[in-house]
Amino acid sequence: MDKQLFLICALTFIIHIIGTLAYSVRIAGIRTRRIAVSLALFSILMLLSRTSNSFLGPFLAKRVETGIDQHVAADVLLLDFRWLLLSASLATILGAILIPTFQRTFCRAVEHFQVHRSVPKLLLHAVFKGGLSYLKTSASLPKPANVTGLRQKSGVSISMTAMNVIATALWTVGVFAALYAGVLEPSVRVTSSTLSSIINGGATIMMAVFIDPHMSGMTDDVIEGKIEESQFRRAVVWLVGSRLAGTVIAQFLLVPSAVVIVGVANQL
Repeated sequence: MDKQLFLICALTFIIHIIGTLAYSVRIAGIRTRRIAVSLALFSILMLLSRTSNSFLGPFLAKRVETGIDQHVAADVLLLDFRWLLLSASLATILGAILIPTFQRTFCRAVEHFQVHRSVPKLLLHAVFKGGLSYLKTSASLPKPANVTGLRQKSGVSISMTAMNVIATALWTVGVFAALYAGVLEPSVRVTSSTLSSIINGGATIMMAVFIDPHMSGMTDDVIEGKIEESQFRRAVVWLVGSRLAGTVIAQFLLVPSAVVIVGVANQL
């Protein structure tokens, strides 16, 4: 793995770990009873994660262009994309492990935001005024009960879980498949690269229209006492698990999706 590929893998890792850790903001909102504030922070994190995926495009496009000019085999470039998708899966796993730690950290962030009402001030406080040291003192591992209790009712239906798997898989593979399509058919690589926005846009809409509102409704149910916090935690575990499954399935969707994109690009 060269330095350029390592940098792109690192960016992919950061994007996916942010998306995974965003679930801990909802738990923090329940604990602090600051639902609106936590929802705002959750939206910021998810927006950052979902839109940052497109920033990988220029770096990957440059790598693909260089590979095509140097007549690098398609299988060699495919291995690069496999590394990137593996980075996404590893980031999701690490994010899941860090959720208990960050839910405590975000409790403090929610309370700080409630007072100062400024995201830049919140970031400055986290970096320069002891926020990082608080992260160390809040370190905690997930409790085994969160996994062993998955058989109990979670409030997330099978269809909702499956939708999260599909949306995550499409969102994860969208940019990669579009660029790999350019490797398979260099004559339409520009057209293929623009099709990634359709795939990612569709996946983002699925998350924003179906999954996020469902979790918001469950958050309100916890506050109103209709469901227990433990049930909400199980729902988060299911969603994080389905997110991980989506990044794994993206490995299998990469080549077929690229082939479909090539076909669509040739028909336009």
